[in-house]
Amino acid sequence: MINNVVLVGRLTKDVELRYTPANQAVATFTLAVNRTFKNANGEREADFINIVIWRQAAENLANWAKKGALLGVTGRIQTRNYENAQGQRVYVTEVVADNFQMLESRAARDNGQSGGGYTPTSQANTSNFGGNQASQTQASSQTPDFGRDSDPFSGGTPMNLSDDDLPF
Repeated sequence: MINNVVLVGRLTKDVELRYTPANQAVATFTLAVNRTFKNANGEREADFINIVIWRQAAENLANWAKKGALLGVTGRIQTRNYENAQGQRVYVTEVVADNFQMLESRAARDNGQSGGGYTPTSQANTSNFGGNQASQTQASSQTPDFGRDSDPFSGGTPMNLSDDDLPF
């Protein structure tokens, strides 16, 4: 059987870290995950998914991720039930996370940037590792053209091909 979950979303509030009587760390949090479509009013809705993560990963997540952080989470769906104080049976469906990944730097989140990944202007990425920082910043600010019509091997000149040059 297959039970795999991969989610990308933002933390709705800070992670809640607790410890079991056996001193196992367990963290619970809610991830807001945008839906891929818009509703009848043209607005994008989100699902709020409850997630549990255990042990060292739970402690790391609680130490590093704060409300609004963009996270990637892998894990599995789990269902459980219990009887509450009123004697009612409560059913819970949640994701048990195996792994998580921070998908944007703290500086990018604080500057209001979204999309994650490498940002040459963030403080963490512009540190000087023994090279010339000015030339590193200048080189990283040049954005390559990944357009459909650009040919990175032609040096800017179009290629002239005849039917005889093609192997098929």
